[in-house]
Amino acid sequence: MGTTAKALALLELFSVDRPEIGLSDFYRLAGRDKATVHRYLTELEQTGFVEQDMQSRLYRLGPAVLRLAAIRETCFPLHSAVEPLVRAAALSLGELVHFSLLQGRSLATIAHHDPHRHGTAVVFDHGAILPLHGTASGISLLAFGPAALWKGIGATPLPSFTGRTPRDEKALHRLSEDARQLGFAVADRTFDPDVVSVAMPVFGSNGTASGAVAVAAPAGRMDDALRARAIATLHDLAPILSQSLGGRMAENMGVACA
Repeated sequence: MGTTAKALALLELFSVDRPEIGLSDFYRLAGRDKATVHRYLTELEQTGFVEQDMQSRLYRLGPAVLRLAAIRETCFPLHSAVEPLVRAAALSLGELVHFSLLQGRSLATIAHHDPHRHGTAVVFDHGAILPLHGTASGISLLAFGPAALWKGIGATPLPSFTGRTPRDEKALHRLSEDARQLGFAVADRTFDPDVVSVAMPVFGSNGTASGAVAVAAPAGRMDDALRARAIATLHDLAPILSQSLGGRMAENMGVACA
């Protein structure tokens, strides 16, 4: 990873739950020394990607991010195209539905909606970056996405989010093969100890999966009946989202999606 990529990677540390970050927290979260992180932040501030509050000394996303996001959405609208689809599916199902796109070796959330019809709900960060190995969306990408995603995946231990998180290449291959056979992936409390999710891949113009759409619900509510309804919802939604990306669903999506 080059210097520019390392500097830009600091932007991934921001989230809805963490909109401002101090220098000490930056180098702790990034795992780099303070001098290097400060140099990166200075460069990001000079180019408008971050700005620093003069009183609190905390950093937040800068105007350059807003400008680029506006250009992208104006010229190549995506969020405005997929958000109504995700919202309608969530309202119909009564559960959280979220759509994410591949970003490097993770998934960036593009749209989500939770109708909040139950007393218990899944806590979901709109700006969440989802790992490939711990989520149903990620397993879908490993199953149907670019082969390059597997490169080096077993070189270092994968982080554990719960006691059920798959952490080795063999386990991930088994899960991705199941997803290829079924046409969908299931994550049973592998990312959040109280959440079960079901996901299907979304295909781009290059013919491989470039994103995923998922339904997530508290484990106690995700029984066989809800899971079947979730799969049916995704089966209808994934092809439409693929069309939004200029792609179409693969013909060998498994018996569950036939």
